[in-house]
Amino acid sequence: MTKPILSNFFVQLFLVILIAYFSVVIIRIAVQRFFAKTDFLSERREKTLESMIVSIAQYAASIGIIIFALSHFVEIGKLLAGAGVIGIIVGFGAQSLIKDILSGVTLLYEKQLHKGDFITVNNEYSGTVEEIGLRLLKIRQWSGKLLTIRNGEVSEILNFNMHKMRVIEKVAISFQENPAKVMNVLEGACNELNAKHTNFLLKTPTGEIIEKFQVYGMTSVNATFRGYEYTVIGLVEDKIYFTAAKNVRLTIAQHLYNEGIQMAEENVRLLSRTMNTKETAYEKS
Repeated sequence: MTKPILSNFFVQLFLVILIAYFSVVIIRIAVQRFFAKTDFLSERREKTLESMIVSIAQYAASIGIIIFALSHFVEIGKLLAGAGVIGIIVGFGAQSLIKDILSGVTLLYEKQLHKGDFITVNNEYSGTVEEIGLRLLKIRQWSGKLLTIRNGEVSEILNFNMHKMRVIEKVAISFQENPAKVMNVLEGACNELNAKHTNFLLKTPTGEIIEKFQVYGMTSVNATFRGYEYTVIGLVEDKIYFTAAKNVRLTIAQHLYNEGIQMAEENVRLLSRTMNTKETAYEKS
């Protein structure tokens, strides 16, 4: 008699893979629908948890498939009995994997970043967080490239989306310009920014502006030996920081141009020396 088709190992393996795949899909859909119906977490936090839960489900499904495949060749009881020896052997090779997983859990628990945040990692890579996995962090760079970095390699994170950002724009002006005039021009630029771009500024729950665009003052008397340095600041919402910063630069530049304010320039002076050579005659006796 022929054996039932379901008793074939490869058929069973295929079914297990199929079940694992659809289980991950179902978990993904369930999590998305759950967060869609709740509002006790912020949208960024929900997307971050969704990414991590799906990642855990994928790893669990993969491990389940591997265990099922091994069970065809080795008894699970014996495999577990020898887990101590195997654990020591595998432990040395899996140190980086364990480090990545623990680092991923730490990133999530300490809320250092969320899905959709713009970050700089290790002061080297910048981009938008696209996925926070149990082991890997995926960042979409401005160029469109997708950077994948292991969680264990993340040692420093600069997050541009932690509720507020301060626009800090520094302007170097020529020594020939009257500081009082420059201050008046920059204050005029700030007044225009506060009038036209109030929506950029961070506000309290009651709608009061926390910090307007303003001239912080002269922050250097001799900026890189080229001129006086002035700084304009303003506290804005993190989501629109880059847009706000671009508008601040444009407004400042336009006001300086309209008033004929000369920017600092790097001057190189070439000095020539005429060396007078004196000849001294020595008489030999």
